[in-house]
Amino acid sequence: METTMKSSKVDKYQHHDYYLMDELLSEDHLLARDAVRDWVKREVTPIIEQYAEKAECPMHLFKGLAEIGAFGPSIPVEYGGGGMDEMAYGVIMQELERGDSGVRSMASVQSSLVMYPIYKYGTEAHRQKYLPKLGSGELIGCFGLTEPDHGSNPGGMITNIRDDGDAYILNGAKMWITNSPVADIAVVWAKDEAGVVRGMIVEADTEGYSAPEIHGKWSLRASITGELVFEDVRVPKDNVFPEIKGLKGPLSCLSKARYGIAWGAIGAALDCYDSALRYALERHQFGKPIGQFQLQQKKLAEMITEITKAQLLTWRLGQLANEGRVTPAQISMAKRNNVHMALQIAREARQIHGGMGITNEYPIMRHMMNLETVLTYEGTHDIHLLITGMDVTGLNAFK
Repeated sequence: METTMKSSKVDKYQHHDYYLMDELLSEDHLLARDAVRDWVKREVTPIIEQYAEKAECPMHLFKGLAEIGAFGPSIPVEYGGGGMDEMAYGVIMQELERGDSGVRSMASVQSSLVMYPIYKYGTEAHRQKYLPKLGSGELIGCFGLTEPDHGSNPGGMITNIRDDGDAYILNGAKMWITNSPVADIAVVWAKDEAGVVRGMIVEADTEGYSAPEIHGKWSLRASITGELVFEDVRVPKDNVFPEIKGLKGPLSCLSKARYGIAWGAIGAALDCYDSALRYALERHQFGKPIGQFQLQQKKLAEMITEITKAQLLTWRLGQLANEGRVTPAQISMAKRNNVHMALQIAREARQIHGGMGITNEYPIMRHMMNLETVLTYEGTHDIHLLITGMDVTGLNAFK
């Protein structure tokens, strides 16, 4: 049985808002953000370095995430969600990733990749059965799209279903699935006998279902990741999403998740910047704070500039999302830009910290390693560039 690790580490983070972006957020947004920030300071920061070092998932945080409304913030209240808008979802993801990318992943998978497709594409019976329990953390979900041989090309999937009377027989395997070893249900995408992609809810206690954990990760070490293996798994036809067919379904879920990542990456960048700024003011060399040297000021000035640009990008993205006008290509641009920005800031922050930057006394190396994964998952850095390229030229580089 897991025992909660204890630490005396104090979270000294101070929010950085160079362009007074808080004035563009509503009181509800600020209340939600501050509640999550307080929770991260109290429950995540004191323990996260220890869990990351041991490559263990802090399972007790699932319940806490539910209690602060991080599961399904934009799902209607009647289905167990928070009933908030997309801007609120964004600021919540930003605060969670300020704590750790893995903790944000725990919440964004539950929200964007499990609750969202059930709400959007499921039946009313699906919504009533699963969403309230997912929102409360009673059930944990995962999302099965990526396969061992089909990552950036999900259309090449070989996981399949065949008709068997009142059920489908599901066979295949999925790879790199966040939460899968501890999930109670999985939203799975597979091809039917006509080669059409269909989505379905598969319960983890079904015979032939297994979810072995993936070990040996140097990144997202506090997040539990696994496979999904289906060997003649019998899925009731009632568990299949009735209307959605093709890749539109899973790709819409990925857009929702990528939106959250665009916000979340700013949180990681802010944490690295905050630590670097404080260190630059406290660390003395040659008789003065290192923050007084021009090269250190250059690093810090460029960091807050890039963070501010990313904040403006996501704020506008949130507006468009609230208005129902955001496009997948716009989300791709923000996800790609902001994650790359955060990774560069982590690397610069490490230099400011010098040798101390490689220790777990500071969050820098953990964020840097995490961001290497965030740069790749939910669409790689290069794939998102090509999505933008296709959008501006009208020419498809994938064909």
